[in-house]
Amino acid sequence: MSEPSRLDQLHFLRRYLLQQVAKVDDWIRQEEERKAAEARRTPPPLPDWVVEMSLTGTPQRLHVGGCGLGGTQARTKPLTRDEALRALGEGVEACGICRPDVALGWLE
Repeated sequence: MSEPSRLDQLHFLRRYLLQQVAKVDDWIRQEEERKAAEARRTPPPLPDWVVEMSLTGTPQRLHVGGCGLGGTQARTKPLTRDEALRALGEGVEACGICRPDVALGWLE
């Protein structure tokens, strides 16, 4: 039996390396799918402050971000600290349970 030619060896090496690249591509695809599934399971972080809106769209009540009385997500709007302080200054009612006025330092 004769030795394989250099060209035959290079063709063999090429086929082998293509198989290895295909394996790595599969591992990459699996990792991307795992990361995407993890991102779908991880809920977005809660805002620090939310304002509960009335059905007419006017601010009704201010809450700390995790307050369970904040209404549905469709009827709440996330606020920054400055916006929450401004809302209190404009007379938006503070939730009596989570007390965002105290948490913001509005009341002691």
